[in-house]
Amino acid sequence: MERLIFHIDVNSAFLSWESARRVSQGLPDLREIPSCVGGDPKKRTGIVVAKSIPAKKYGIQTGEPVAMALRKCPNLVIVPSDFELYDKCSRAFKAICASFAPVMESFSIDEVFLDMTGTSLIYPDPVAAAHELKSKIHRELGFTVNVGISTNKLLAKMASDFQKPDRVHTLFPDEIPEKMWPLPIRNLLFLGKASEQKLLNQGIRTIGDLARERASNVQYWLGEKTGHQLWQYARGIDDSPVKAVPDEAKGFSVETTFNDDITSIEQVFPILLEQCDVLATRMRRKDKKCNCISVTFRTLDFRNRSHQTKLENATDLTDEIYINATRLFKEFWKGQPLRLIGVALTGLTDGTYEQMSLFEDTENKERHRKLDAAMDEIRMKFGNDKITRASIMNSNARIGRKAKAQMKNENTEEQKVKGGLSIKNNATILPL
Repeated sequence: MERLIFHIDVNSAFLSWESARRVSQGLPDLREIPSCVGGDPKKRTGIVVAKSIPAKKYGIQTGEPVAMALRKCPNLVIVPSDFELYDKCSRAFKAICASFAPVMESFSIDEVFLDMTGTSLIYPDPVAAAHELKSKIHRELGFTVNVGISTNKLLAKMASDFQKPDRVHTLFPDEIPEKMWPLPIRNLLFLGKASEQKLLNQGIRTIGDLARERASNVQYWLGEKTGHQLWQYARGIDDSPVKAVPDEAKGFSVETTFNDDITSIEQVFPILLEQCDVLATRMRRKDKKCNCISVTFRTLDFRNRSHQTKLENATDLTDEIYINATRLFKEFWKGQPLRLIGVALTGLTDGTYEQMSLFEDTENKERHRKLDAAMDEIRMKFGNDKITRASIMNSNARIGRKAKAQMKNENTEEQKVKGGLSIKNNATILPL
């Protein structure tokens, strides 16, 4: 049986939800005037989170400072974020979506996938069913959605991103050459900025160009795994299931949420370093090493984006993990303001086994191993807050209490202190 998948996406979610509330109160509809959801223009971190279509006509961009948006449109109506409202609207939206399908997967605060496979007796016409769902949401909740329909999640999401707002689009396999292949390569789902530039350098301008290219060439340009996956996506190939419950992670992970927007790479690096440090410490205490490192961030629209890399050799070294984490982040971050950053270590192996490479700098690796061992010992004896890397001393990178508690409570065998470190003034500061 051929699969049938819906992707439902709320149009300009934050602005739409605020607008629906205001309309119910007899106030003007923000969607019909130049308006945005944003921060205080007097603050440096105040940015445009969501904008109306009339505001877009003034050249206002999501993520730009509110002060700049006001210069483009002095009459711009600015409303603050209301996350309690967003959560309430999201729950109501997802409840309606869930009533239409046996399985629903939450993709973000304003997006879901529905597996409609086998519902032909209830909904003989998928397009009509999508219109019924869209109308029910508008009628009961007061905001609009786009619905994409296809045979897999990739194509359904690509379809929902076609013309907006308040539309139903299909992108079935036989429609790919006409509807998807002419699109610019940057429109391909999950294509990062770095990969986009590499493809552009090879003359790949459209999704169709990528689909018609030899798979071996794409793998050579982008790496074996990433290249193969993106080449398949360009051809509309995706067999990922719609999951009501996400897979349980088998590894170590930590996430940090911020009150203020993270907008520069200089802010990100200390955060990643502290996260990698705590995860590597926890992993070593369990006598494990990881084969896979992933980095996740959340933008102001509540969308999570992740990127991962497979290591040639498993590692438990903080420095190696951090180098890979920063590389991953730089490859796929496009400069959007961030509210969450996370790192995960998976593909765990027994830490007593290590495959060596003839080309490794064994002396440098051993130095980092001794440094990690010394820091682990100090933390075990005197507490996790008694030793800190100099590069994160004055940063806003503070891991959550949960992660610290996990470190504190995890038992391990003591190791000998190496490297001659000492405790001074209740804290040891190490360079990195």
